[in-house]
Amino acid sequence: MDLIETIFELIDMRSFSNLWFWIVLAVLWSSTSHWVLGVPWDMVQRAKNGDEQGIVDLHDMVRINCNRILYIGRETGLLLAGFVCFVLTTLCLLGFVYGNEFSQALFLIGFPMTLVALLSVYTANRITRDELVGEALYKRMHYHRISTQFVGVLSILVTAMWGMLVNMSTGVLGG
Repeated sequence: MDLIETIFELIDMRSFSNLWFWIVLAVLWSSTSHWVLGVPWDMVQRAKNGDEQGIVDLHDMVRINCNRILYIGRETGLLLAGFVCFVLTTLCLLGFVYGNEFSQALFLIGFPMTLVALLSVYTANRITRDELVGEALYKRMHYHRISTQFVGVLSILVTAMWGMLVNMSTGVLGG
């Protein structure tokens, strides 16, 4: 066997019947839900519970991460948006028009993550513009986390339904 055959045998390209795909999907959404604007959720909880050092740390991390997100948006926003749209369109066409299952899987991961990225830019802008601190900051972070979780649950539901349809129609699990 040559190297490429061995790699493709080891990494099953039928994504929706591959356990590793579902593990990656679960870890991705779990991590995305835990890290709100690059800040771990337990840090928000610690600050909300009144820990003095936690409050200072949270405000510093939120300020740093919001400034970073907005800087990236200002400096490379248009170029990055064009590139992401190109990649998502390519994956969508390859996956759903030409029937490439790997492209479908990547699109079903990439598109919702793009929505979360846009939501992060929006939230960072609101926090910076309104100079949120204290309870208002905690509320905005909570709203962002709930929105991210909603996108994640919807994404996992759509991906699971599509994956079951693909698996049933290709006969991977059955006949």
